[in-house]
Amino acid sequence: MPTLSAYPVGILADRMDRITILIIGLTLLVLADLVLAFSPGIMGIGIDVMLWGLHMGFTQGLFATLVADAVRSELRGTAFGMFNLVTGFAMLLASVIAGALWGVAGPQGTFLAGGGFALMATGGLLSFRGRLRNSA
Repeated sequence: MPTLSAYPVGILADRMDRITILIIGLTLLVLADLVLAFSPGIMGIGIDVMLWGLHMGFTQGLFATLVADAVRSELRGTAFGMFNLVTGFAMLLASVIAGALWGVAGPQGTFLAGGGFALMATGGLLSFRGRLRNSA
């Protein structure tokens, strides 16, 4: 699904507000987490794979574009290195938190927490949307 959605989303990113596209991607992540939390069985997993893939198609290429747009050309290598370092650290921390939640609250609690974190990120983007647009 990321392969099928990344190209059309890239075209959209060239023509419309990138913050809106990022919000759509995060909304897809919230939906994917809700499906995993509440839809048992193979059908739920299939729907989740589709939603997760769309989320990746909406966000991953856009993150690279946002990094490239944020820095001068001579600092892009450093910026991508820092972005990947911070992303890797955040993924490690998220995995530790998810593992702890899984042990305490089970899979449903873990996916609900993941959806909650994505929802908080979406709320943050919405509240800072005007400032983010003006700085871009």
